[in-house]
Amino acid sequence: MIVMGSGGHTAEMLRIVERLDGERYSPRQYVIASTDKTSVVKVIESEVRRQPDTQKQTYDIITIPRSRDVHQSYLSSVATTVLALVNCVPIVLKARPELILTNGPGTCVPVCLVAFLARLLFLNTKCRIVFVESFCRVRSLSLSGRILLYIVDMFVVQWPELLEKTATTRQDVHCFGRL
Repeated sequence: MIVMGSGGHTAEMLRIVERLDGERYSPRQYVIASTDKTSVVKVIESEVRRQPDTQKQTYDIITIPRSRDVHQSYLSSVATTVLALVNCVPIVLKARPELILTNGPGTCVPVCLVAFLARLLFLNTKCRIVFVESFCRVRSLSLSGRILLYIVDMFVVQWPELLEKTATTRQDVHCFGRL
């Protein structure tokens, strides 16, 4: 399950996904905010490049309500995040993903929280969450990163400066350089 963001988040995530073994990581389920039409187009284009034969394509696009709009106040985003969280429960429980891959868009928070709670309740103990902090985060974590830092299985930053700051909070943060 791959959680897409908009703009740069989508571009970064597609660069990561295109490097994954399509056979091993299949079927792929892309979770996209319902208002993000551009990411839907980009995912379809990427999947067509991977497998031009539509009969052999192994992916789905799932839309959820956006948990937080750009420049939305933190206070009002609580309600929209709760709505997104409620919408994610049946999606994550039905899909039972083995891996959730995300790079920090606000849309990832409810998906990851539901997956984490499902694991705590023994509803899906196999799911692992990998959070790759966005390339543009050089000196500080994103809001999503700060929220999910303690519940993801692997936390990856792309800049040594951010690794130094984050390692004081969590010892197993990885720095893979620019992806």
